[in-house]
Amino acid sequence: MKKKLELLEQLQGSDKGIDEQLSAQNEHRAAISRLTEDLAALQRALVERQEEMASLRQEKAALEAALHTEQENIRRSETNMKEIRTNKEFQAVGREITTARKQVADIEEQLLQLVSRMDELQAAVDTLLGEYSASEATTAQGIAEMQQAIDSLQQAIDTAVAGREAIAKSLGSNLVRRYNQLREQRRGQALAEARDGSCTGCNMQLPPQMYNTLFRMEEIFFCPHCQRILILKQEQPT
Repeated sequence: MKKKLELLEQLQGSDKGIDEQLSAQNEHRAAISRLTEDLAALQRALVERQEEMASLRQEKAALEAALHTEQENIRRSETNMKEIRTNKEFQAVGREITTARKQVADIEEQLLQLVSRMDELQAAVDTLLGEYSASEATTAQGIAEMQQAIDSLQQAIDTAVAGREAIAKSLGSNLVRRYNQLREQRRGQALAEARDGSCTGCNMQLPPQMYNTLFRMEEIFFCPHCQRILILKQEQPT
């Protein structure tokens, strides 16, 4: 029975190591997800600015077309004034030119403001492009390193799982099944050390007769409170 208790302790140690390695793998995967999301967020910000810039270019082209139209209207009206014979027609064309010139002034002011916005936006785009380029390189390197760590951990897990299976075969299916149930119920800790008359798993006092019998290691005992398998690490007091 002492041998089985030792094997159970080895099994729990193996399972603890596997759990830690799986947890480390998950942390690396989470870190990869964060790196990927950070890069994607930077890319989305860059695309948004680029789309905004494209929209401003279209707006600028439309304003320039409108400006050209108004300037052409002014030139045509000024040419027509040379052929006008009546004062009434002269005044009407004059009003058209004044209105057109006001339109030209308004459009030119809009263009100035628009060009200023485009310059600021282009500076932001250039900054984001630099950040994205640098982040893309560091992200690729970080992901490669973490994937390498994940693969290395997987090799260790595979080795540990093979060793665990060998231990489990030596214990028998019924005992391993009970052990696995306890692991699920007790957050991965199926065994607990009995020390100074108490179970260290739940810190509850053990029946004195049970505690004394544990030193014989003639059978497997379970804590009456938390149901964990009890193991001893100390010598029986004299």
